[in-house]
Amino acid sequence: MTEPRWPEFYIVGAPKAGTTSLYEYLAGHPGIYVPDRKELRYFGADLEVRRRRTFTAAEFLAHYADAPADRTWGNAYVWYLFSQTAAREIAEVRPDARIVVMLRDPVAALEALHSEFVFDGNEDIDDFAAALAAEPDRCAGTRIPDEAHFPAGLCYRRTVRYAEQLARYFDAFGRDQVHVALLDDFVADAEAAAHRVLAFLGLRPVDGHRFPHRNPNKRSRSALLRRVLASPPPALRAAVRAVVPAGARRAAYRRVTGMNVRTTERPRVSAELRSALRDELRGEVSALEELLGRSLADWREADAAP
Repeated sequence: MTEPRWPEFYIVGAPKAGTTSLYEYLAGHPGIYVPDRKELRYFGADLEVRRRRTFTAAEFLAHYADAPADRTWGNAYVWYLFSQTAAREIAEVRPDARIVVMLRDPVAALEALHSEFVFDGNEDIDDFAAALAAEPDRCAGTRIPDEAHFPAGLCYRRTVRYAEQLARYFDAFGRDQVHVALLDDFVADAEAAAHRVLAFLGLRPVDGHRFPHRNPNKRSRSALLRRVLASPPPALRAAVRAVVPAGARRAAYRRVTGMNVRTTERPRVSAELRSALRDELRGEVSALEELLGRSLADWREADAAP
């Protein structure tokens, strides 16, 4: 029996670090195949994701059934980096996998993650400082919003323990198979940073293939509609499934979801809170500097831009 072919590369995170733009860039390269659906999760058995199906191996690989054999296949899920088991699980089926990691100034990443969670219903505390203050309760399993789909993400500070998370991938794959890019690099020169990712994957740039900028800060126009779309009443779900084909359901869901989104500026965080977070996370940044052999001085400055 022929062994199944698993994707050759994995974008494993981190959240709010530019992975959506990178995914779209790679999706547009003629030598790469990635499914239309980003955040296609199979690995990370330790991740509790509510109201989101965990694919079986057959269901996951079915997304590659029509993938051209001569292309490099990829998969992306931003919480693979956070997972304590995903690195080992990927290595078990694809020990030669190439791992792409994108990281961001942890203070800015936390601000953006909180805003994203408010938008998608994972968080019910609008104020960033109050949400951070609630972390001990959330990490203990209390004060979890009814609508939350990823409670572990509400332990915000754990999501930016980059050195600890990266070490799992270095251990599982070795440093040569892990490419670490910083959002700062893409801000400074997106094309050059993207070309380095392509080189790591053994591919060349294509003329006219430009790096996109995606995933701006968002808010829901209607929280009630968001909740209904995320978890429709069983009777409504059954009625829709009975009369609407699966393809039409997905198209309608995307259309209605898009109509419920508005792009907006992220609320400003006080300089005092940002400075306190930088002080608190300075040890994490230093550990990452040591692991990467690269200065991250801007991430340690109290007045660094979000």
